[in-house]
Amino acid sequence: MNNNQSAEYQTGQAKAQAEEKASQLKDQASSAAQSAQESMQQAGQQMKEKAQDAAEAVKNATGTNS
Repeated sequence: MNNNQSAEYQTGQAKAQAEEKASQLKDQASSAAQSAQESMQQAGQQMKEKAQDAAEAVKNATGTNS
């Protein structure tokens, strides 16, 4: 293998490694986004339940719950 072929090989190797690393980072970002979305959905559900409980408590306190 001459110097030119060696340089081309090393360039190809570096490109393949960079592409693999980019793919890994993309997967990690996607996973983090999915986790954040799930956390926000859970928080929203909890807030909704607390608001419903508070509304129910007000109805009970004022005697307007039928």
